[in-house]
Amino acid sequence: MRASPFAGGLGLITHEPVAIPAKSARPHERGPSIEELDSLELPHYGLTRDQRGAAKSYNSTAKHQEFQTQDQRQTTPDQLEASPPHSPSGDGGTAIVPSFWYPVMNKWRVLAACLIYFGNGINDAVNGALIPSMEDHYGIGYAVVSMIFVANAAGFILAAPTSNAIASALGRAKTLMLSETIMLVGYVMIVCTPPYPAVVVAYLFLGFGCALNLALNNVFCANLANSTVLLGFAHGAYGVGGTVAPIMATAMVSNGILWSRFFLITIALRIVCFFFAGWAFQGYEQEGINGYTNSLQETTTRNSATEPSKLHLLRRAISDRTTLIGALFIFSYQGAEVSESGWIITYLINQGGDPAKVGYVTAGFWAGITLGRFTLTHFATRIGEKRFVAGLTIGVIIFQILTWQIPNVVGGAVAVSILGFLLGPAYPCAMTVFARLLPGNVQMSAIAFITVGGSSGGAVVPFTTGILAQAVGAFVLHPVCIGFYVLMMVCWVGLPKVRKRTE
Repeated sequence: MRASPFAGGLGLITHEPVAIPAKSARPHERGPSIEELDSLELPHYGLTRDQRGAAKSYNSTAKHQEFQTQDQRQTTPDQLEASPPHSPSGDGGTAIVPSFWYPVMNKWRVLAACLIYFGNGINDAVNGALIPSMEDHYGIGYAVVSMIFVANAAGFILAAPTSNAIASALGRAKTLMLSETIMLVGYVMIVCTPPYPAVVVAYLFLGFGCALNLALNNVFCANLANSTVLLGFAHGAYGVGGTVAPIMATAMVSNGILWSRFFLITIALRIVCFFFAGWAFQGYEQEGINGYTNSLQETTTRNSATEPSKLHLLRRAISDRTTLIGALFIFSYQGAEVSESGWIITYLINQGGDPAKVGYVTAGFWAGITLGRFTLTHFATRIGEKRFVAGLTIGVIIFQILTWQIPNVVGGAVAVSILGFLLGPAYPCAMTVFARLLPGNVQMSAIAFITVGGSSGGAVVPFTTGILAQAVGAFVLHPVCIGFYVLMMVCWVGLPKVRKRTE
């Protein structure tokens, strides 16, 4: 075993003799030049991110001066938890960030998240196509059928303070499997076509289970490199589910199939999600970067007598300005989105549309959301997420007004599809911004609160819309949605200043 002359400057050892060509021999051996060092290619281990959120490759182009003073710095537990773990960096501002490809299981985890989002999209979008059939089957009106939205909201609200504790106790894999089990219970209840009060209870289970997996997957995707694009694809899968669900449901009920039998499809899908998520996230907390982060935090915590309790972190998360504004933003977004999806068919039927055909309008709305998330999120990273979402919200308000004022069903359907195209990217872009603004030690609790508490708007607002429609005898869908889009803009402007990468 001998030292390689070429690697002498790096202190590398080879196990085989190295033949030096005669023409490269020199009377005095020396270490490699700067040009020779630059030509080396080291393995790629994900990305690094500085404290401003800028992502860059963690490879041989990093300067050797970065490996000097980081280990000499003193860090308190709060400072450690408030930011990602540092790489050996002299400026203390760079951290290794997991990506789609690293650790190797992440690609399967992202795919599992996409499949779960796909199922959630079906869950949320199918109600609009099934509500007329549910009203006929049970002989109920707008106000009573809207109780499914209230029950769904109650499930989300129950999950808000408990999701972080459940995930901490069970781990990510088991928590995702638990969420799928809870949703399966709800679907089995509905598919049996029970009395309507039992259907309402089933939607409570659906809301709780959906809230758990939504919070976990949002946190996971938001902390990957290129999170805006990955969240766009993940929520694009949600849009795909929202697109196909009304088409399938409308086709089934139009051919005389009982409305509740649609949920046999969701039962099969959730069984697949149960096993896929459990396999993909198995050992997540102990693997790679996650294991390094957990070990570092545990080591620092053992050296301090002031470890914050989970209740203390929950209070800090809820009291954070970003958490409160983010929850109100998502509340407004989800409320308007689900109201649009849930009531636009009934609105168009009242305007003279054919019930057998207008069910496909909801599919157009969700197709617009899907296409927007797959395509427009790429521009968000160039323009800056904050400016981008503000522009999208203005466009959404304009097309909501056009949907309201266009006198024919076809024109309204086209306007709704364009509205969905502009509305779709707002959610993943917003989640990326929230993740950057929130300190690391409360990020899980805060994003869970934003996701779960805010998503209850997807139940409260549609319910309110149905109550108002019942009271005044006319649909108020469009003014309600416009009002919540305006509230979205107010919340967005009121966010704390975003770091330079998003400005």
